[in-house]
Amino acid sequence: MKTMICLRRCLFFLSFCLLSIPLLSQEQKSSSGYVPEVGQQGKDVVWVPTPQELVNKMLEMAGVTPSDFVIDLGSGDGRTVITAAKLGAKAIGVEFNPDMVNLSRENAKKEGVTDKTEFIQGDLFEADLSKATVITLFLLPDINLKLKPKLLDLKPGTRVVSNTFTMGDWEEDYKVTTEENWNSWNTAYMWIIPAKVAGTWKLGNSELILTQEYQMVRGTLKSGGKSQAISDGRLRGDMITFTVNGDKYSGQVTDRTMKGTLTNPSEGSKADWAATRISN
Repeated sequence: MKTMICLRRCLFFLSFCLLSIPLLSQEQKSSSGYVPEVGQQGKDVVWVPTPQELVNKMLEMAGVTPSDFVIDLGSGDGRTVITAAKLGAKAIGVEFNPDMVNLSRENAKKEGVTDKTEFIQGDLFEADLSKATVITLFLLPDINLKLKPKLLDLKPGTRVVSNTFTMGDWEEDYKVTTEENWNSWNTAYMWIIPAKVAGTWKLGNSELILTQEYQMVRGTLKSGGKSQAISDGRLRGDMITFTVNGDKYSGQVTDRTMKGTLTNPSEGSKADWAATRISN
């Protein structure tokens, strides 16, 4: 079923490309005379530009500010990178086509953001993503899935935003749809890289055993020979929330510790809590 869905999306993507080839062919031209065409073949995917209204929505969704470092994988004509730079962020585009890289640099110069942008000619699978706080994509489902392990190893809290295509069984944290471009590329998905919490933790005199599927957390709290299941467990970056027998835990995760606030809604009381990792 997933294969069929992926195939349908890919066919739709290619059909749109063929229908759209004339639309932008005359809009951009580099100093060398290079004119990009919608639907032109790239290394991993054909080029279709993200509509500007969706670019704006994707960066708004990610909450991009001057403190962010944005990397756009498959950056095309550079519009996402340039828009991020106009928001004050440092932004890098990774693009395999050297002509598109040169065009992007010229576009950035025209927009006055060369000091905040960089365009790298290279393979998106080999790109160094370690500095990124936001990553943007407009690729295809199979490419997203191939990138997924690398993305999940990024710093917790890194935001990944994709035009149209999802990450398979990794459920998105947020989804938005634009109104201006309703008949084509108008949906964006965002995932927040979760901290890794699976394992056993010492919480006071109790033992907290957690399992994890992406940002979803399950497990048990063992105390005095009794086990209680946790519910509503979820990660948003390095922030964790879960409930045990009505008590609500919220806190921040580091590699070896968790700490935060324990709230008892029925009593209206609050207390501090902390846990230390025993094993992975």
